Order: sequence, then structure tokens, then C-alpha cells
Amino acid sequence: MGWIGETVDSIKSIQIRQLLNQVISLGMIVTSALIIWKALMCITGSESPVVVVLSGSMEPGFKRGDILFLHMSKDPIRAGEIVVFNVDGREIPIVHRVIKVHERQDTGEVDVLTKGDNNYGDDRLLYAQGQDWLQRHHIMGRAVGFLPYVGWVTIIMTEKPIIKYILIGALGLLVITSKD
Repeated sequence: MGWIGETVDSIKSIQIRQLLNQVISLGMIVTSALIIWKALMCITGSESPVVVVLSGSMEPGFKRGDILFLHMSKDPIRAGEIVVFNVDGREIPIVHRVIKVHERQDTGEVDVLTKGDNNYGDDRLLYAQGQDWLQRHHIMGRAVGFLPYVGWVTIIMTEKPIIKYILIGALGLLVITSKD
């Protein structure tokens, strides 16, 4: 019967106690990942300490599939910095460079204009209707480092969901059938 038959036989032979142990182990792994993510959020001051570059708008500096590490400090945002921001009405954050910073004299608040390095014009067309500048609450963080190409795993799983389901199923099967 082969590998599938052996896997089915293995699942049938698992005792309830062993199955419960595997489920608890899986739960601890998921919980640990969530705790690490929340700790990174606190340390970096960013709601998303890690993002994947999804487009080629920042080439040649950052390519599609690069992972960016973010940090958000109280320091003022400067022209030339690479920021990740959310626009009202869009759920996917954007990675672009700050090209202009405008400080309002009356309130001291800072408005920011961004542009992708590989784009012809600024990002005003990407902003919400009637919005010409980003405010600080739109900015999720500043890029402080990157890891090239590692984000392709995320891109592939997003663009081809069947691969994600196969991977999750295989990992779940591995956890359930392991003898430890």
C-alpha cells in the first residue's frame, strides 16, 4: 500500500493519550509563536515588526520577496527614510521612501509624502480620496534591516493557496503521527 497506507495505519494505532499529547504540543508551538510576535511588537514599537515587500516599486533597493524589519521610535521622520504605511481603505501596507516632510507651524505635527524608488510620481494617487499627505498614525514603522528573498515563501503561499493547504496538512500530519 505504500506510504499512505502506513500513515493511515499509524494514525489508527495512536492512543488517545498520545494524540492528546500531540495536540497540546502543537498548541504550545502556536502559543509560543504568538508570544514572540507580541514581544517583538512591544520591543520595536511597531504593530508589524516584519513585513514582506510585495511589489517591485522599491527596486533596486528592495526586491519583491525581501523581508523588512521595522522599528518605530519617537524620533522625527526624515526625508530619505524607508517607511511602511497603511492607507485608509486599504488592508495591505505599502513600503516606500519619504521624499518630503512638512511640519505644520500651528500644531507641530509632521506630514509626510512618499514615493516608490521605481515609480515615476509620488504616492498621492495611492492615498485615500482627498488625502495629500500621510500623518504619523498612518506609518507602521521604519525599515531598519532586511533579509533578501526569504519572503518568497509568503508570496507563494498567498498567490497559490493550494500550496499553503498542502504544507499545513503535511505539517499537521507530521505532528499527529510522530512517536515522540
